[in-house]
Amino acid sequence: MNGRIRNIVLAAGVGLLLLVGIPIGVLTWFSMRPVTPLHPILVEIEAGRSFTSVAQELEDAGVVVDGRALRLLARLKQADRGIHAGVYRFSGAHSPLEVLEVLRSGRVEMVHVTIPEGLQAHEVAVRCVAAGLGRMGRYVNLLEDMRFTESLGLQVDDLEGYLFPETYHFAPGTSEAAVLRTMVEQMQAQLETELLAAAQERGMNRHELITLASIIQMEAGNEAEMVRISAVFHNRLQRNMRLQSDPTVIYSLEDFDGNLTRAHLQKHHPYNTYSIFGLPPGPIACPGAVALHAAAFPADDDALYFVATKEGGHHFSRTLREHNNAVRRYQLGK
Repeated sequence: MNGRIRNIVLAAGVGLLLLVGIPIGVLTWFSMRPVTPLHPILVEIEAGRSFTSVAQELEDAGVVVDGRALRLLARLKQADRGIHAGVYRFSGAHSPLEVLEVLRSGRVEMVHVTIPEGLQAHEVAVRCVAAGLGRMGRYVNLLEDMRFTESLGLQVDDLEGYLFPETYHFAPGTSEAAVLRTMVEQMQAQLETELLAAAQERGMNRHELITLASIIQMEAGNEAEMVRISAVFHNRLQRNMRLQSDPTVIYSLEDFDGNLTRAHLQKHHPYNTYSIFGLPPGPIACPGAVALHAAAFPADDDALYFVATKEGGHHFSRTLREHNNAVRRYQLGK
């Protein structure tokens, strides 16, 4: 009985081939013949799209020589309903059988975007747009949309500081909201129970921890000194001293030209830690994992001051007199 059924199916298949005018030999030759596009080709397949239109697009793009034959081959291989939605890249030689395997495997083309530590939220959006992920206007609206931030489980005015620096891989066409959600979830994943507990012991909630970490991120010349910079800020907070952090002043300026002046330091602003006590209202950039850890676990150091050296790091001081001497040495060249 099985052999009989197999013969009937084979006969039906041959009849179908004859019906569409493609001999078996031609189809076999077609299925094994590789085609090499002149340049890499991206083909997007939307969910629910018919294989007929997919096969025609592959023919039009030069991936296969005959879309009708590919459609018939896919039907015989039962592959016409097993393809995955997404964007596929075809470069180099592919036979039609290999093309079908690619479509069935779901090996979709991904968009890669790297977010380094210390970027502000709008700079993160710029990088995403440059990579081909969405539109700037949409990002700008979402970054300050409190309904969107609440949907992410955040009680903040905007997403400044909450987009974790990392290399991400997104499928083409990923929405701006999905991109931001992924980055926020990565930030939340960094805030382990131990980290939040350590911050709470020092009187900081999650938002304050990220805020301090962002300042440390922007101040540090290297990751190794982040715990010492954190110690300086924690010591100052405990003594009710102003943080006096230049990056917070720069963040408060709309058009900073790279020259920080005395007038800038004296200008009152919620983010100017030369004029306010305590932490600013929120983060000034996106901190990385090392800065977050340093904010929660500062070094055991009683320094209250630091000044940048010409070697790219900082000199730390316990007294104002020592600090002034370091300023004259490293900043004024005396």
